[in-house]
Amino acid sequence: MNKRALIIAYHFPPQAASSGIQRTLSFSKYLGRHGWDAMVLSAHPMAYSAKNPSQLASVPPSLVVRRPLALDAKRHLGLFGRYPDILALPDRWSSWWLTAVPTGLSLIRKQRPEVIWSTFPIATSHLIGLTLHRLTGIPWVADFRDPMLQEGYPATAMQRNAFAWIERQAITRCCKAVFTTHSALHAYRQRFPHLPSEKFSVIENGYDEEGFLGTDAPAPAVQRRNQKVTLLHSGVLYAEGRNPSAFFDAIARLKAQGRVDAASLSVVLRATGDDARFAALAQNYGVGDIVRIEGAVPYREALREMLDVDGLLVFQGTPFNTQVPAKIYEYFRARRPIFGLVDPAGETARILGAAGFCNIAPMDEAERISAALALFIDEIRQGSAYCASEAVVTASSREHRTRELASLFNQVALA
Repeated sequence: MNKRALIIAYHFPPQAASSGIQRTLSFSKYLGRHGWDAMVLSAHPMAYSAKNPSQLASVPPSLVVRRPLALDAKRHLGLFGRYPDILALPDRWSSWWLTAVPTGLSLIRKQRPEVIWSTFPIATSHLIGLTLHRLTGIPWVADFRDPMLQEGYPATAMQRNAFAWIERQAITRCCKAVFTTHSALHAYRQRFPHLPSEKFSVIENGYDEEGFLGTDAPAPAVQRRNQKVTLLHSGVLYAEGRNPSAFFDAIARLKAQGRVDAASLSVVLRATGDDARFAALAQNYGVGDIVRIEGAVPYREALREMLDVDGLLVFQGTPFNTQVPAKIYEYFRARRPIFGLVDPAGETARILGAAGFCNIAPMDEAERISAALALFIDEIRQGSAYCASEAVVTASSREHRTRELASLFNQVALA
């Protein structure tokens, strides 16, 4: 008979603004195959500023999901977007704690879970996990998809102090602290050297094979000497950390050299989060005829697009050196060549290198990007560009990651 785990996650369908929903959703679906039945404590959909109702079809009908009220201080309690700082401690959804704790206690009484698992972001999620752990004594696993404290974040002293307190409580009181990257784990070990090293674990993100069902297998690499090469970046870009300016500059240099033009190269930036800004930026660099800024599409359609293009782009600069975009594992599964605009010292560069990808360049150095991009395009045209091996694809699946989580739950439950 399966054991039970209570999963606390703000990001869960139909929330649509974070790829983090895929981590929680996959664990919830696949834990049952590995001896654990999940139940989910999430937030009421009114808390989400962006929703994708189609994602609800991915939630198994048998999965127990509770969604107590959660208000967004900015949208529900503010005036013209302004609100007292105290209403956003530790974050704008702090009201969720007031409703989630009694809902969680009710679930615990009825379902008798043997493990509690909460995931950050959002900070209130760990606050709920901490409270339920203290009230019930059930072993608690704290999942950190991102580090809680980062340079310049949170920006205000009050919120930073609140984050620091929750982080310290979570790391100290949880049975296991889980991270998505080895560099994040290393950073936390350095910050909490008095805690045993075995308390810290890594379970990377991954791709969900079910998302690819119904999509055709990608065609093998072929020579494309006389055909247009299409490159895709799927996901949000930022002014800092994921800024495509130097990339646009590199394309402009290749264009000026006559090595690329609109007939030979197309670059699609999908769901940037600020389409008007980046479209204007592409025009400023004179590459608006090559670079297309496209809006968001449903998740499965986004996966389909990854399979259809000739190469995939990932932007991850120095500010995000301890993080890896979750889509990188979907890129592996798409079995397409990958070009990394990354800090060579960062975790994303390490993940790409470990998987066998060597087409990378620093995100903010146009000259180096230009040279590396020209080589990447040539390899695609020649049919020699590297794609992820079957071993890499298999190890990157969320089914594999869930097996790792179930093993960790077993350790915690037996302790």
